Amino acid sequence: MGENKIKIISLKKSFQHAFRGLKYVLKSERNFRIELIFAVLILVFSVILKIEKWELVVIIFLTTLVLVTELINTITERIVDILEPRMHPFAKLIKDIMAAIVLISAVMATAIGLIIFLPYIFNLSIDYLYV
Repeated sequence: MGENKIKIISLKKSFQHAFRGLKYVLKSERNFRIELIFAVLILVFSVILKIEKWELVVIIFLTTLVLVTELINTITERIVDILEPRMHPFAKLIKDIMAAIVLISAVMATAIGLIIFLPYIFNLSIDYLYV
């Protein structure tokens, strides 16, 4: 087998692992599903409102950040669950801190999203009143 063919097979396996992990999270993590639905709705909303490209980049970055922090939270919870028979007093604290990280990223994404979207919504409503 050539070196390029081995690299392609290795890349294919990497994608298979990634999609298997994504499938697991979609099946087992309610919060991730909710956040993903919000992410899609926000992207659709961005297109409908025709926000600026730089604003769209910020929105995509922030929605990705929230999803990634939720994935990291899931990983941390699973690791702590594995160690649960030898539960350390910090185990629950670790889970709580990870949940706080997700919360902070979601709150900040929401705040920045409102800063971006409110002027568009306000202008839309003003235009609607004067039509």
